[in-house]
Amino acid sequence: MATGVKEASLVLPAPRAETTPRWWALALRLKQMFGVDRAIAYTVLARVVQILGSTGTVLLIVHFLTYIEQGYYYTLLSLVSLQTVFELGFSFVILQMAAHECAHLTLHADGRIEGDAMAYARLASILQKTLRWYLVAAAILCVALMPLGVYFFSRQVHTPAAVAWHGPWVLAVLAIAIWFLVNPFVSFLEGCGQVWQVARMRLGQALCALAMSWGSLLVHHGLYAPAMVTSGCAAVVAAFLWSRRRLLMALLRQPICQGAVSWRAEVWPFQWKIAMSWLCSYFTIQIFTPVLFVYRGPTEAGQLGMSLSITTSLSTLVLAWMSTKATPFGQMIARTEYRQLRGLFLRTLNQALVLLVGMAAACELAMIALHYLFPRLAARMVSPQIFVLLLLTCVSAFVVQSMAIYLRSFKREPFLFQSIVIAALSILLLFLTVRTFGTAGVALSYFLCTGIVGMIFAATIFRSWHGGRRGAACNPLTGETSGSCKLKRHSTAENNS
Repeated sequence: MATGVKEASLVLPAPRAETTPRWWALALRLKQMFGVDRAIAYTVLARVVQILGSTGTVLLIVHFLTYIEQGYYYTLLSLVSLQTVFELGFSFVILQMAAHECAHLTLHADGRIEGDAMAYARLASILQKTLRWYLVAAAILCVALMPLGVYFFSRQVHTPAAVAWHGPWVLAVLAIAIWFLVNPFVSFLEGCGQVWQVARMRLGQALCALAMSWGSLLVHHGLYAPAMVTSGCAAVVAAFLWSRRRLLMALLRQPICQGAVSWRAEVWPFQWKIAMSWLCSYFTIQIFTPVLFVYRGPTEAGQLGMSLSITTSLSTLVLAWMSTKATPFGQMIARTEYRQLRGLFLRTLNQALVLLVGMAAACELAMIALHYLFPRLAARMVSPQIFVLLLLTCVSAFVVQSMAIYLRSFKREPFLFQSIVIAALSILLLFLTVRTFGTAGVALSYFLCTGIVGMIFAATIFRSWHGGRRGAACNPLTGETSGSCKLKRHSTAENNS
């Protein structure tokens, strides 16, 4: 069965008009209104499972972990996310590189590839370079993270009782190294057009992660949950890759005589900028909990960590609308379909933003009710006043992420300077406020830097980046293609040949 370059829609068979139930007609109208296709449906289901699972996990943490252990739990999660340092944003680079080449190819499940020979050679070289890069990076990640976590946790003096963190940390690092090695191949397949298939696999990952997390907590080994979740996700990815082994092996075995992608000229200029942006994003969000852990203790760190996990889940859920369009964006750019590209982006952004604002308002109302109805559970999270700052920042960050996905589909990174400035401001305000104001100071710093300054900065870049200052000839904001862009594409094709 061939894998086309366009994303398949979520097909809802339409019964005859005279027998159409009202609920079915409503489902069709909602599908059209919110632009739900098969990739979005699977992705949203996966993230709904994650959100519901996280809710259950929160309740299990409250029941099975102490305040101190809760702080260790969320701090361990933040440290494990240091994998971003080693991943360097390469997954998105892989996706876009593959998407641009697959716009001219048809991939079959039996490993056959039809289409432009040069695009075929370039696609094979992308996969081969990916394998070599991640083999080295996974080894470095394991060697670097292991002693870092041991050093960090062994220096903590806030805990009145010893916490058994050694085993959970070692297992978590080993699991994340394996997951780190296999995950980029999923991005490659997604870039090859298998968007909804990858989304379906992510749903399986979410279900597996839920089972592993709850199982660890129920057997009174809650600190092992991050390691078990990562192990389960890696196993699901491995099974998915095995089902596509013919296609992957055909590309890995393909000899590259000419037409190989130039790492230095094509990949690295895009990758290092993406890497810097991703590192800045990590320090803008993930550093809050560990710093609060050090200066104010594990209790406040646990409250902020749990609250941030809720707001992050909201943003991640709605980001499915935009993230599943990364491959179509790249393929539209490769085919110079700029008017369609602009229309798809604006329509998707509007649909997702309406959903996110509605869910954020519902979450704030639920948090207020929680403080009156379940004060014991509410004590594990920040106050409603602080939580609304986190929600507002979540909405603002979503808009910035959407603009970034759109512009990065051109295999460029215009948000590098913005990411560096916001990260620097966030860290500066964090250390100025954390000692005196604790969680409130951290939340206010996050809102001012990411929610306000970051949004204004990003919107300015988005409006002006293709306005002629950069000389980028393909203007996605107007749908026009200038002569210099055509000349550049023609020159690139001649160089590759």
